[in-house]
Formats: sequence, C-alpha cells, structure tokens
Amino acid sequence: MAEFKIVVGDDAGDTRQFDVDGQDANRFLGREIGDEVDGAAVGVDGVDLTLTGGSDKAGRPMREEVPGGELKELLLEGGVGYKPSRDGERKRVTVRGRQVSEETVQINARVEGSIAEALGEQEADDEESEKAEADADDDEE
Repeated sequence: MAEFKIVVGDDAGDTRQFDVDGQDANRFLGREIGDEVDGAAVGVDGVDLTLTGGSDKAGRPMREEVPGGELKELLLEGGVGYKPSRDGERKRVTVRGRQVSEETVQINARVEGSIAEALGEQEADDEESEKAEADADDDEE
C-alpha cells in the first residue's frame, strides 16, 4: 500500500506537510510532475494541487525530463539534483523519473493563493491579530 508525505507550498512561501495513505495515496500513483490532483486527498477541499516534484527513500529527486518512475543516471550540469561548485562542472547523478510510483516517499505540490486560506486558518489568524491590536490599544491608554 502506498504511503506519502505531501509537502504543499503556496505563492507566499508558506508550506504544510501532510501524511497520506490508503485511498488518498492512490490518487497520486501514476501522476506526473505538472499534473493536478484534487486537494481533498490532503484535507484541502475545493483546491487543486499541482505536483512540482518529489523524492524517493534514498533522497533521489524526481526530474521532469526523465519519463516513467524508474531510476536513471544522467550527466548533469545543474538543476534539480545537482548544484555545480564551478562553471562547466558536470557530474553523473542518479535521479528518479517524473511519474509518482510506490518508491516515491515525498511529493512536493503547489496550491494557488494561500494554503492558510485553503485550510480555513486565515480567519483564526485574523481574529488573533485583531485581539492583539485591541490589547495594544488598551495598554496605550
């Protein structure tokens, strides 16, 4: 049975991590980087998640230009999976394909707008900030 950690980020750089298994995890199997998945799989109703990457249990990243979900050795000049230390440096790196498979452990996804609003946390934050402002005003008087 598939089990994933889904890391969801938004436009502002805020991220949340969710553990999914069973039926919800099966929604991700066979999907590729760039595909959209219903957010209900991680508890974010009414929002689509765009898959942006991921990694397997050994930490090998998924690369968009590699088809399937198998391991592949590539000679890289930079990008996902390798950062050269000087100009012209290349290195052979083992990466995983763009398709989510049973070997995938972590999946990175992106949501349009704010993840806090999608989860309904924005209202609670607004109420807390208004209460803090009211307390500050009371202290000044």
